[in-house]
Amino acid sequence: MKTSISFFPVGNGDMTLITLRSGRAILIDTKIPADQGDEIDLVSELRDRLSEDDQGRKFVDVLLLSHPDEDHCLGMERNFHLGPPESWSANDDKIFVREIWSSPMVFRRASSRLTLCNDAKAFNAEARRRVQHFREGNTVADGNRIMILGEDEDGKTDDLGDILVKAGSEFNRINGCGDDSASFRLLSPVGKSDDDEEEEKKAKNLSSVVLQCLFHTANEPEACTFLTGGDAEVAIWEKIWERYEGTDWIKYDILQAPHHCSWRSLSHDSWSELGEDAKVSDDARNALSQTHDGAMIISSSKSIKDDDDNPPCIRAKREYQEIGEFICIGDDSPEEVLEFEVTPGGPQKKARKISDGKIHGGAGIGIQIQPHG
Repeated sequence: MKTSISFFPVGNGDMTLITLRSGRAILIDTKIPADQGDEIDLVSELRDRLSEDDQGRKFVDVLLLSHPDEDHCLGMERNFHLGPPESWSANDDKIFVREIWSSPMVFRRASSRLTLCNDAKAFNAEARRRVQHFREGNTVADGNRIMILGEDEDGKTDDLGDILVKAGSEFNRINGCGDDSASFRLLSPVGKSDDDEEEEKKAKNLSSVVLQCLFHTANEPEACTFLTGGDAEVAIWEKIWERYEGTDWIKYDILQAPHHCSWRSLSHDSWSELGEDAKVSDDARNALSQTHDGAMIISSSKSIKDDDDNPPCIRAKREYQEIGEFICIGDDSPEEVLEFEVTPGGPQKKARKISDGKIHGGAGIGIQIQPHG
């Protein structure tokens, strides 16, 4: 079995499934509308890619919520079991979540100004339940596991021990077990500056989990690196550059363009107000430009037009096109899952079948990362 990365066509939003060589499945964010109309059946596409346990439950080993905006958690309560494992029901047949990965800060910062949607509230309640289960000294098994990514402020996570991953740490534990097919480096959340009121106003995006995923084949360590960062904005990428400049912690073969190809990940200036006069932050762009040869940048967004939209932003697209091979899901596969398979030579775009019954894309079409040197 080979590691694969599946990007689901959800418009402006994220839903990305990593299926590891070991067979473990990591889902990053969800966006599943209740009524999908005539569009792709996202639930079926996801469930078809998941395994079933000995109790007949479709499951993910990890559900990672990058941050609690609706376009990153829509449909979570409706499609995933959030609650004690023993309360899972075959009648509901929701996807079972063995382990949750989440940042603690986004929920503490919720307020009347930073309201949470119902799915985010449901996820928050489940995350708190699992943390409390751990704090009470209970045996932690499938359906009760959680890893907290990043420290909370004021020492509120200091007692979490084995379930806390600090920014700047590398780990390979998935659902309580080490996994030699992947490792992960946590770059953010890195906390907010005390003197920056604007950070508090945009706390959900500034608290996005930024993770470098390193995928290993049987014969090639780090055959592919994947960088994902939710809706992390320019200030976070500047901090990441300050901390990791000159290291391999921000290098990638595949980058998921933050915030659906938003200008706000590259600049402090307003695109709507300044247009082409808006200036790129050199530090943020540097952080997002640390490519391996042949790197690809995936925009999980609607089709990008030459207009005033943001996100996605045409100017951001042009910046990314200067950095690497740019693929917008809204253009490349608006009704299909965009998938890559990790080979010893890097990620290979997988063939896909569309309505005419023919195979399109995949091996032999020239999208192959060169081996790292």
